[in-house]
Amino acid sequence: MKLRYSSILLATLVAMGSCTGDLDQFPHEETTSNDVYTTLDNYRAVLGKIYTSMTVNGQGKGGDNADLSSNMGQDYMRSYFNLQECGTDEMASTWLSGDKVSDLTYLSWDANDPWVADMYYRIYYNITLTNEFLRYCTDDKIQSLGAEEMKHFKAEARFMRALFYSHALDFFRNIPFVTEADPIGSYTPPCYTPAQTFAFIESELKEIVDDLYPAAECPYGRASQGAAFTLLAKLYLNAEVYIGESRYNECIQACQEVEGQGYTLHADRKQLFNADNHLRTDEIIFALPVDAEHNVSWGATTYLVCGQVSNTSALQVPADYGITSGWGMFRVRGELPAKFANDDPRAEFFTDGQTQYLDVIDDQSQGYFCEKWSNLTDAGEAASNTADGGVNTDYPLFRLADVYLMEAEAVLRGGTSMSSDAALAKVNALRERAWGNTDGNIGTSELSLDFIIDERARELYLEGYRRTDLIRFGLFTTNAYLWQWKGGVKNGAAVDNKYNIYPIPLTELTANPNLSNPNY
Repeated sequence: MKLRYSSILLATLVAMGSCTGDLDQFPHEETTSNDVYTTLDNYRAVLGKIYTSMTVNGQGKGGDNADLSSNMGQDYMRSYFNLQECGTDEMASTWLSGDKVSDLTYLSWDANDPWVADMYYRIYYNITLTNEFLRYCTDDKIQSLGAEEMKHFKAEARFMRALFYSHALDFFRNIPFVTEADPIGSYTPPCYTPAQTFAFIESELKEIVDDLYPAAECPYGRASQGAAFTLLAKLYLNAEVYIGESRYNECIQACQEVEGQGYTLHADRKQLFNADNHLRTDEIIFALPVDAEHNVSWGATTYLVCGQVSNTSALQVPADYGITSGWGMFRVRGELPAKFANDDPRAEFFTDGQTQYLDVIDDQSQGYFCEKWSNLTDAGEAASNTADGGVNTDYPLFRLADVYLMEAEAVLRGGTSMSSDAALAKVNALRERAWGNTDGNIGTSELSLDFIIDERARELYLEGYRRTDLIRFGLFTTNAYLWQWKGGVKNGAAVDNKYNIYPIPLTELTANPNLSNPNY
């Protein structure tokens, strides 16, 4: 499919609610972009669509009236989560054939993989949305409709485009590149190298940060200055992978900018992943709202909460997680719980009737189920009828715990903008939050890169980080670290290094001669 950039006819605009901060959806018929981009409310609505395009893949409830057609039509975050987790030591998918995740699970995909195609086209659909929005953010429009608010809208759209391009860079490396400055109509985008895309993302984030809301003033579910600095930190931490350059001091400095926004660790870690987690703006830097009434998603966190609960075990009770029924989509591989000390409260696994390790990867009785995610409120009540509207649990895309771990890793990799003692204090702050005291604290001699990659698993498991982390540590494809069923072998095996990068779909290569998959 050749990418075509033309005026988007928006049959439905997604309006942003002001009471709960969630992104509410209301039907609002329009005919052309010229009709849409006439009022501040309409700009706000289209910006809402850009945000919700990460959790809902259509204009109607749960993704009805799909935005685009692809191999399977999956939403952005379900695709993102599967590409980041399925092939790692954190996740054992259940429905290998039925959900078409065998190749992701065994690190054996090719350029026809449906999940890879869905992710690719969701990313570029979202980039198209932001480009269209920015094409109508001219100086005249900004001045005529309200300079201050329009300035925020434009910066947020540029942030979201930078986020989408960062995912494209991480997954595909050499990618097509288009902005609002490119021609409207049939257009063949050039292929950007990782260095070019990296430079674009870095430049965009630096340029827009002052036009974003500070964290204390930012409406919930929208990108703040803290979000921009977090994305910069992630870019810098992975710079050696992307462009062959170490940028660890810049990573530390970006993390310190995040902390300067006033974030703190939330005292109760479990509350970061329940149905009231929209209240955790002390730690959650950027969240994707999911709401059973206004922003229904069958992917995103509905997939995480319902997918982690068995649909065959009589021992695991769905109501304990605030859901009507489990989907049994995934469990964890045995290597993940093995990383936890016996007294680590972050080891939230359902073990009754389950084996830790997997003789058969798609047997639901093998592998522990995760208990990290929940659709329960703080009061312990189900927040929604998940059979009708999915969950009410938001997706915490960025949170302070990750920032602390990025800082510590950057120091261990040679960054000098922070002391080793300060890095140790960041790690121990997370462990003190988990234990409620200093019993889990480590000493200077224990803080190493080997410790960090395991600590990232313990703190961030099944949040969508793992593939990128393992690649950065040289562990994803190599024999330096094996886990069960890596490479399709029970005891694990190394695979070709080409699997550090996903292939651009063959249909796209046919349409755009500027693109290629040299290793596929």
